[in-house]
Amino acid sequence: MGNKEKEEKKEKPLDRMTAKELRETALKIPDMTGVHGMNKAELVAAIKKERGIVDEKIKKSDVSVRDIKGTINALKAEKAAAHQGKDKVRAKVLRRRISRLKKKTRRAA
Repeated sequence: MGNKEKEEKKEKPLDRMTAKELRETALKIPDMTGVHGMNKAELVAAIKKERGIVDEKIKKSDVSVRDIKGTINALKAEKAAAHQGKDKVRAKVLRRRISRLKKKTRRAA
């Protein structure tokens, strides 16, 4: 039973927690507001700030996933226009570019 108590007290690193777990942790902090409107990155940053943890700026990529997805949506619209204009070569190029960006989002997440 001693091991179980130690396991319960030991908390996962914030970066490894899910957004749901981070929200539960953030709700326990009295001064924290707007928890349910935050995404995972914002929750981690806010909890670290409240706990006084210095954030090490280690980023997997220099572009956020949201920016990449915005670019993907713009390229999809361009690809649809290329299909309507019967420009198969341009559509093929755009399809490949979209595919590369999707892979980049998976790595960045």
